[in-house]
Amino acid sequence: MTGFIIAAAIVALIVWRMMPAKGVKTISTEELASIINDRNKLFIDVRTPAEYKGRHIPQAKNMPLGTDFSHLPKNQEIFVICQSGMRSAQACKQLKKLGYNNITNIRGGMNAWRG
Repeated sequence: MTGFIIAAAIVALIVWRMMPAKGVKTISTEELASIINDRNKLFIDVRTPAEYKGRHIPQAKNMPLGTDFSHLPKNQEIFVICQSGMRSAQACKQLKKLGYNNITNIRGGMNAWRG
């Protein structure tokens, strides 16, 4: 019984961490492909420099999770991607806490990107 409770708590934690912050939009990589060349939007990749170097979207700036996001423009829509969508969800929560309002998380991350 204790094992079941621990497993349920772990699953609940994972689900909670993947949930977008209130006010954060989420789009698929297919939707991202249709807007990736829009120069009015800011794309950031929050993976490590090594992950970014291995494969990345050229329009996305590498800003690993933990970077100071406070200097990003607040008047521009920001799209955040990582490997699977978990770190980008965390980055979106950090951006919300810093007062950013126009934030979008890329669901599935680079695992789902076919560009």
